[in-house]
Amino acid sequence: ASVFKDSETGDHIWRMGEYCASLALAAGWSAEDAKELRYAAFMHDIGKLGIPDAVLLKPSALSEEEFQIMSAHSAIGFDILSNGKGHLLKLAAVIALTHHEKWDGSGYPLGLVGTEIPEVGRIVAIADVFDALSIKRPYKEPWSLDRILSTLKQGSGSHFDPRLLDLFLAILPKVLETRDRFYR
Repeated sequence: ASVFKDSETGDHIWRMGEYCASLALAAGWSAEDAKELRYAAFMHDIGKLGIPDAVLLKPSALSEEEFQIMSAHSAIGFDILSNGKGHLLKLAAVIALTHHEKWDGSGYPLGLVGTEIPEVGRIVAIADVFDALSIKRPYKEPWSLDRILSTLKQGSGSHFDPRLLDLFLAILPKVLETRDRFYR
C-alpha cells in the first residue's frame, strides 16, 4: 500500500509473502494455497493508505492517540479489499482485518481469541512481528536474533498461536535466508 512512500515498505511486503508461504507449507498447507497466501499477504497493510503521513512516517514512537489512528489500518484494509472479486482479494481482506489479533484476545480490531482468529491472520501476525523486530526503522535499530527469538517465545500462547510459532521457529533457517535476501 505505502510501497511508494518508502523503499523499506516494498521490501517488507516481499519478506512477508515469503515468510507466510513458508510457514503455511510447514503447517501442512498445499503448495497452491501457500502461493495464494504469499500474494494475499502482500496486501496485509493496504489500509495504511488511509493513515495520515504524519502518523505513518513518524520517525519516533507513536503516542496513544497516534497508535489509535494507526490501528485503524486493519479495518480500513478490510473495507478496501472485502468488496473485491475472487478468492485472493477475499483472503487478503481477512488478513488485513485479523493480522493484529492476538491469541489471548488482547489484539485488535475485533478482540478475537485463539482459533477464532483465522489461521491466515495468525500466520501473518508471527511473520509481521518477526519482520518488525528484525529490520532497522527510523525510530529503532534491528534487534539481535536472540532478543527477537526470546520475544517471540514469550508471546507464545498470549500473542501467538503456540503451534504456529513452534513451526516458525523450526523453519528459522529459511526465514533468515529470506530476510537476508530482501533486506537492503
